[in-house]
Amino acid sequence: MAKTLVTGGSGFLGSHLVRALAARGDEIRLLLRRGSNVDHLSDLAFERVSGDVLDRASVRAAMEGVERAFHLAGKTSMRSRDRDRVFELNVRGTRIVLEEALAAEVGRVVHTSSVAAIGPAKPGGTADEDQPFRAGSLGIAYVNSKHEAEVEALRLAARGLAVVIVNPSFVLGPNDPNGTSMGLVRRFLLGRIPAYVDGALNIVDVRDVAQGHLLAAEKGESGERYILAGRNFTLDRLFADFARISGRDQMPVKLPGAPTALAVEAMARAGLPTPASPDEVRSAMQWWTYRNVKARRELGFEPRPHEETLDDAVRWQMSELGERMRSGRSPQDAALAALAGLLRLGERVLDR
Repeated sequence: MAKTLVTGGSGFLGSHLVRALAARGDEIRLLLRRGSNVDHLSDLAFERVSGDVLDRASVRAAMEGVERAFHLAGKTSMRSRDRDRVFELNVRGTRIVLEEALAAEVGRVVHTSSVAAIGPAKPGGTADEDQPFRAGSLGIAYVNSKHEAEVEALRLAARGLAVVIVNPSFVLGPNDPNGTSMGLVRRFLLGRIPAYVDGALNIVDVRDVAQGHLLAAEKGESGERYILAGRNFTLDRLFADFARISGRDQMPVKLPGAPTALAVEAMARAGLPTPASPDEVRSAMQWWTYRNVKARRELGFEPRPHEETLDDAVRWQMSELGERMRSGRSPQDAALAALAGLLRLGERVLDR
């Protein structure tokens, strides 16, 4: 029987996708690095192949006898120390996986990209799949790596690989096995987001994105991309909703974007602790806001109400944190105090 291969199946989105595949009866094979923890999938039947997307031989072995493949493996870090690794996994890893899928004559591949590969919308606006990529000037490694990975996918599509690209927005929801993808919610609940700037995000439910992958495999056109997005939020509104659901009364401080970016970069150069990396600040200043019209029309994608997504995400994270979730001064407040001092420096630089 033909198998369905998933790379990145142990992660947040990957594990939800694996469950969706199992629910429809697929015979599943997971390409997993040695030591990957899949205890959260122990109730499911799947074949495990040890390897790495950067190891062509293991990818080739994983592709044997595969009819469908979902490529989710990658790295989302915006920390400076991870820049090289981000490009290695997201670009070279994608190239290897898709080249081996073509060589193995895999019938259909879904490549998990990101709205980052499309780039942010104009402030106050929304973007769709046709927006030209102009975000390279932001200098954000993750954003550029996801764009370059899409270029690889389109190159392989031109060579005959039936590959469909999906572009999830900012994914939230319950059951994050590694505790990394829900970092925004966790940091908010722990009081570790001392400040934010004027930006916006589109939030989509992880369970809906998993279903969107199945729809893309079934109905998507090769060489096309589909935004899997939900509701657009300003950061003001999003954090207010987090506070309402959690009952947390301490809200982050809103700071002006450009001086904050200058201050954080100055702190990073000076070796001082920062509440966020320079890439995170530059990203937070953008409007990552999107329209999902194409995915609705061509795939039948139907995200659930945003209230359900936020409520499930915040309450799940609260249950995971337990006693750790408490109000009061956090260790990040010291970084905020340093940031406030450097903001004055940034404002003076801008005035010149």
